[in-house]
Amino acid sequence: MISVRKRISILAVAIVLVTGFFVWRSLQQKRVASDSITLYGNVDIRQVQIAFNDNERIDKLLVDEGSVVHAGQLIGQLVRQRFSDAVAQDQSLVAAQQQVVARLHAGSRPEEIAEARADVRAAEANVAAAQANVKNAELLYHRQQTLAQQQYVSLQIRDDSERAYLAQKADLAAAQQILAAKQQALQLAVIGPRKEDIAGAEATLQAGRATLALAQKQLDDTQLYAPAEGVIQNRVLEPGDMATPQTPVFTLALDNPLWVRAYLPETQMGKVALGMRAWIEVDSFPGQRFPGWVGFISPVSEFTPKNVETTELRSQLVYRVRVYACNSDHRLRLGMPATVVIPLSNNTAHGIDAHPCEEK
Repeated sequence: MISVRKRISILAVAIVLVTGFFVWRSLQQKRVASDSITLYGNVDIRQVQIAFNDNERIDKLLVDEGSVVHAGQLIGQLVRQRFSDAVAQDQSLVAAQQQVVARLHAGSRPEEIAEARADVRAAEANVAAAQANVKNAELLYHRQQTLAQQQYVSLQIRDDSERAYLAQKADLAAAQQILAAKQQALQLAVIGPRKEDIAGAEATLQAGRATLALAQKQLDDTQLYAPAEGVIQNRVLEPGDMATPQTPVFTLALDNPLWVRAYLPETQMGKVALGMRAWIEVDSFPGQRFPGWVGFISPVSEFTPKNVETTELRSQLVYRVRVYACNSDHRLRLGMPATVVIPLSNNTAHGIDAHPCEEK
């Protein structure tokens, strides 16, 4: 049998060993705790309300709720007939105005100038003929006037010759006016269009092109594209519904990157900086850690939210932080409770890439 003294010795050694173990574990926990900061929060994301940029009925929608979409992916389309007709009409107007501008820049054709010169020569011949007629009528009038004074002819004959002379003078004036008009037309044909006319036609062409560009943009807006990578959270409208810019068609969850919204005690502020590495743990994936980084620290302190800590800690001042993480496999979801561990040793702040989760 074991003596009482031996039992006491064994019990004392056991007590010493157990006490030493707990002291060692306490020291290890303190050392681990001093090497990192642990925060608690929830996964948060941004959302985009996607809508068409015009009013028309929806022709088709290409994705459903839960679909993963990529930036620039076609996800819906309006009925396009009205917009394509407007584009066709504006294209025709622009083409017609281009011909007008081209004609003005080209000026008069050689055939037009030759025709104008021929018209001038014909008008000059008419003037020469009219001048000869006036001269003959004038001689006849003076002769009849002399004969009338000598009473060899009647006064009626003299008056008739005077009227004929005046009529020939009127014909000559008309022929001279026609000649002046023909000469001016020839001069304009040689010079070509006025620069003001060309500038006006070009301005009309530019306005037509702007109208065409607007019609083309409206036609392009009948197709709806995903603005970024994410997951379709809600499909609000269906084909056949009337779409407007004010009515969202889809709600898109931007979950890559996402962040954990947590709160940093004021006493720990000096240990954390933007760009520091962090680890994110969630209950849905036990034993797995998601790499992240500190991407935001609020410049304003606030009281601890009531749903974050105990009653004793609610009166403490904290700073809201966001710990971002890439989520290309979409395993982290909105609202998940998460634990954030920020290592303090060998964890210096570094620059933050504007798009850290894009494939390089």
